[in-house]
Amino acid sequence: MNTQNTNTQTNQEPLISSSSSSSKFNQNYIMPVYNRLPIAFEKGEGPWLISTKGERFLDAISGIAVCGLGHAHPIVNKTIETQAKKLIHTSNLYQIPLQQTLAEELAKISGLSECFFCNSGAEANEAAIKLARLYGHQKGIQNPHIIVMENAFHGRTLATLSASGSRKVQAGFEPLVSGFTRAPLNDIDALKNIANNNPQVVAILLEPIQGEGGIHSASTEYLSQIRTLCDAENWLLMLDEVQSGNGRTGKYFAYQHTYIKPDVVTTAKGLGNGIPIGVCITGVKAQNVMQAGNHGSTFGGNPFACAVGSSVIETLFNEGLIERAAKLGDRMLDQLHEELERTDYTHSIRGKGLMIGIELDKPCSELVSLAKAKGLLINVTAERVVRLLPPLILSDQEADNMITLLCKLIKTFMGDDRRKPRPS
Repeated sequence: MNTQNTNTQTNQEPLISSSSSSSKFNQNYIMPVYNRLPIAFEKGEGPWLISTKGERFLDAISGIAVCGLGHAHPIVNKTIETQAKKLIHTSNLYQIPLQQTLAEELAKISGLSECFFCNSGAEANEAAIKLARLYGHQKGIQNPHIIVMENAFHGRTLATLSASGSRKVQAGFEPLVSGFTRAPLNDIDALKNIANNNPQVVAILLEPIQGEGGIHSASTEYLSQIRTLCDAENWLLMLDEVQSGNGRTGKYFAYQHTYIKPDVVTTAKGLGNGIPIGVCITGVKAQNVMQAGNHGSTFGGNPFACAVGSSVIETLFNEGLIERAAKLGDRMLDQLHEELERTDYTHSIRGKGLMIGIELDKPCSELVSLAKAKGLLINVTAERVVRLLPPLILSDQEADNMITLLCKLIKTFMGDDRRKPRPS
């Protein structure tokens, strides 16, 4: 298949001398909740971003897993133009045929049955949390608890940050929302112990691959064991696929690498390729738990967002980009292992599809600015993990350039290229 997006230029190395690193950007009138890099972009072309100074950057983070089809994708652009000329918003006071169409597409893809549309991943997870509590109350449980994982990240609303496993996002916002019981990832015995001691549990919420937590995966065996435990205890199994969904891991949803099916799955980010949209999808066990008046969203599932969502799904399948993500991810992981695995300072290289993490043995946030100076946009999460979430339309040459440059930067940053001896 032709993996080259019409807007992509692969003959240009991501090597520039960035003059914007010393620029001062006016941040007046903006609440200072972000540590922004001193750069702004005015145009995108496939996996490339062009700054206000005309500098080109190879984007290895895709707006934090949002722009899976890259920037200014022609099909998405056409959908945006066409739908904007027709109708953007009516509200959920009325039937929305485009919402119905997208819901049917997602239900068939996921193997589940009902969709609630919102505007973000945090809102989708809020819907799942509310649904689990309502499910518990309908079973006669007065104080429903949800098991969540250490190092998890589910959003920054009060309930989702309470469900997250990061004190950094929770600090200063106490009192947190109660009703969450925490367990270590991939430890089924811990979950069984909670089951034996807490009759208030009604659900488990986890990410199949922890994104903000450093690209840590729930094992296939663990997910299977959780499915068995939830069935035995009549709990809901709820999967947060906000970051790992929409083709990023080589399946539409990451859980589809296994044989399990969740009771609830949430996603957002890549579903709209930059247009805000989120969704909470439920299966048979959670079907019809929510009724009229239990939940809602002013903007959620409006005609504009749903038209784009359907366009993204159609493009992912028609262009074979989900399978492409699996193959390209393997290619990039192989190159990373070859270049970095035997260095003393590489703790781990892990990931699935185009959701990749390189964990070093010391904090490495400085790599973000060093990479930017060379025309590459990356992200560091969990202090020591270089996170790559490139667009699915990346060409082989662009992927190779990305890995070659990144490995050079890591080796330079770490000070040398010490190598462990190859096993005999």
